[in-house]
Amino acid sequence: MLIVPVAPQLNVLLRGDAAAHALGVPVARLRLRVYLVASLAAAAAVTTAGTIGFVGLVVPHLLRLAFGNDQRMLVSAAALSGGLAVMAADLAARTVIAPAQLPVGVVTALIGVPTFLWMLLRRPR
Repeated sequence: MLIVPVAPQLNVLLRGDAAAHALGVPVARLRLRVYLVASLAAAAAVTTAGTIGFVGLVVPHLLRLAFGNDQRMLVSAAALSGGLAVMAADLAARTVIAPAQLPVGVVTALIGVPTFLWMLLRRPR
């Protein structure tokens, strides 16, 4: 599986390309693998679930603020928390104006856009 052996290498890559290369991490190959897997995962998610909005942007950044930047924990926590966020948005979409139902993308956008703007504006320049 890609996540387990790559997470320590991603932690090393945070120190910079030169440091990662000095520690034996194949930087270019690792970046290519991560980009390919992330692109395929995003494409699979969009084709099966539709556009979910800002879940993929907001949830990992909130987790990074809460738990730090350790990729070993962040990657798996983002996957679990993203799923939980979509389930909560679906629950809200089904119950807010029952018996009618809102699209899940509307709920995620209503929550995700202000949260993303807050994170973007609060970051010191």
